[in-house]
Amino acid sequence: MKKILFGLLTFTLILVLAACGSDDASGEGDSGGDGDSGDDGVQETTIKFSHVVAENTPKHQGALATKEYIEEASDGKITVEIYPNSSLFGDQDEYQNLVSNNVQFIAPDLSKFVGNNPQFNVPSLPFAFDNDAAAIAFWDGDKGQEILTSLTDDGVLGLYMWPNGGKHLTNDSNPIDSPDDLEGLKFRTQGGQVLEAIYTTLGAGSESIPFGELYTALDQGVVDGQENTFSNIESKKFDEVQDYMTVMNHTRVDYAIFTNTEFWEGMNDATREIVEAGVEAGTETARAEAKALNDGGYEIIKERGDVEIIELTTDQVQAFRDTLEPIYNEFEDEIGADVYEAVRSANEEHGGS
Repeated sequence: MKKILFGLLTFTLILVLAACGSDDASGEGDSGGDGDSGDDGVQETTIKFSHVVAENTPKHQGALATKEYIEEASDGKITVEIYPNSSLFGDQDEYQNLVSNNVQFIAPDLSKFVGNNPQFNVPSLPFAFDNDAAAIAFWDGDKGQEILTSLTDDGVLGLYMWPNGGKHLTNDSNPIDSPDDLEGLKFRTQGGQVLEAIYTTLGAGSESIPFGELYTALDQGVVDGQENTFSNIESKKFDEVQDYMTVMNHTRVDYAIFTNTEFWEGMNDATREIVEAGVEAGTETARAEAKALNDGGYEIIKERGDVEIIELTTDQVQAFRDTLEPIYNEFEDEIGADVYEAVRSANEEHGGS
């Protein structure tokens, strides 16, 4: 009997040890990742990165740099799939699909989040930033980071701001060189309380239309005009369906790269270290490319010659500034005097051009 009991205990111990060994080998016990870990601890996984603009834009160049770094550093264990031009998700559904972890990275216009937090209206404040450097300094600072990380209740984490640049007006009705010239026109905007207030103040209407549908909306006269950066106007060929472009720099298009918190926290340390470094590399590229691509886009628009270009004088710009100044008082309670002060500080340190 003793021999039989000893044999049973030995057999049971072997089964327990084998099960423990199997759990250790899987590499999935503590990492929360969706793939096996190799000898270096990096999990095999596929990351989807969706955005709504064309390939020859700062955003797409940043996405490519992110992809290239992650795939090379992981020896191909991590695959990054990029979906530009709203080919996977568009303006209206990319956020919800990020919340659901159907996509792991998006880089939307920050104004898309004003319904979640009105402080995302900062890029829409009229003439708020002198240049890209000032805007970057704000979003990298304490107040900017506080805003970017304000969506965690939805399971969304903002990482870095990716600039696109100052916006300019196009329309197919008349040249615009004074606030009165917008009276009665309707413009497509990215949406948000501040942008709506800007056009109301200027006597114009505004309508939020998904970026992927904007060319058709302009062509069919759904709206008279739109506001965008040079690189977006050029790459989407909006000048083909518009007659006039006013160089304004009155508001900005700034993006940020957002991720799903379940995905982000589910990576083990070795995997997240590579992905974080990849996002940093993408951020560096997107920021470096923004001014060059906007400058290049402006030259291409001029060369194509499809629109009459109006470059405002200092006095003409000041007329717009004066007309739109009351908007700051209107939204101070929602956005915050402390945010306004952080914007001013960023301009003082990096403005002047």
